[in-house]
Amino acid sequence: MYIKKIVVAIAVLGLVAVGGFSYYIYQTIFGINTAFSSNQKVVLIPTNSDYPAVLDSLKPLIKDLNSFNIVAEKKQYPNNIKAGRFILKKGMNNNEIINALRSQNMPVNVTFNNQERIEDLAGRVAAQIEADSLSLLEAMQSKDFLADNSFDDATALGMYIPNKYEFFWNTSAEEFRSRMKKEYDRFWTDTRLQRAEEIGLTPAQVITMASIVQKETAKVDERPRVAGVYMNRYKNGWKLDADPTVIYAIKEKTQNFDTIIKRVLYKDLELDSPYNTYKYATIPPGPISMPDISSIEAVLNYEDHDYFYFVANVENFGYHKFAKTLAQHNRNKQEYIRWINKKGIKR
Repeated sequence: MYIKKIVVAIAVLGLVAVGGFSYYIYQTIFGINTAFSSNQKVVLIPTNSDYPAVLDSLKPLIKDLNSFNIVAEKKQYPNNIKAGRFILKKGMNNNEIINALRSQNMPVNVTFNNQERIEDLAGRVAAQIEADSLSLLEAMQSKDFLADNSFDDATALGMYIPNKYEFFWNTSAEEFRSRMKKEYDRFWTDTRLQRAEEIGLTPAQVITMASIVQKETAKVDERPRVAGVYMNRYKNGWKLDADPTVIYAIKEKTQNFDTIIKRVLYKDLELDSPYNTYKYATIPPGPISMPDISSIEAVLNYEDHDYFYFVANVENFGYHKFAKTLAQHNRNKQEYIRWINKKGIKR
């Protein structure tokens, strides 16, 4: 009888031990192991990261790093690190966390517009993907790439059509550049190419003209009319006489693109620069900024009218007064000059 009790006791203890071990295993694999209160957290794993680096990233987000490590080893995660952007959700267990890190690289929406230089674009994009601004700039300015794709230093910015694009966070500089070339080719449909030919401009010239239009007016509904003025001048062999090109020429000469110029002076019009459209009767060698799609479309489908002049409308700020003759324009211009003088705007 005594022996029987001992056997039963041992059996019970064995069951308790097995049950406890089973519970420990279950908790290790399937127990909640997140340590944050928000609904989710983003984990960025850079290219070529090793397992210790990943653990450092996870430390603030996981309650029990030891249990995570056990499951990670069993699932051979340390030997299969994936770079990317991963989402951990509140209440995940170790198994779910590792599955997310192994196979759920989440894309990001990369957006950019209104960049004045290729350097600005590189910085803007670098803030959204893994590639740093220096590697992006080197890729964007690659002489071989530009030559192979009919671009140069002046026109390089025009290859990047402003929009919202989906990328994986761990996209390299070269991958970003190649994708944007595909988007550029996709944008320039047969219809748009045919229209550019009809108005006598190359795609690069369309984008350069669009950059001027965009700098002239922030009003999308006015852009086709402004584009019509510049196309009237261009088709008639006139100089474009665009103030924004002079401002860009000043910035390019001084290499100070942070300067703010509100008023173009007569002396500025004499600046010798291919971007100075008061001096040279040509379209500048490249865009003076990154035009929106609306500005590109405004050039391709410019308003057909007889206006050759325009000046800021001080009675309807943001818009312009348009004129067909120089006499009309001079009257409008004097009204504008009186206004800026009253405001004390000297530069």
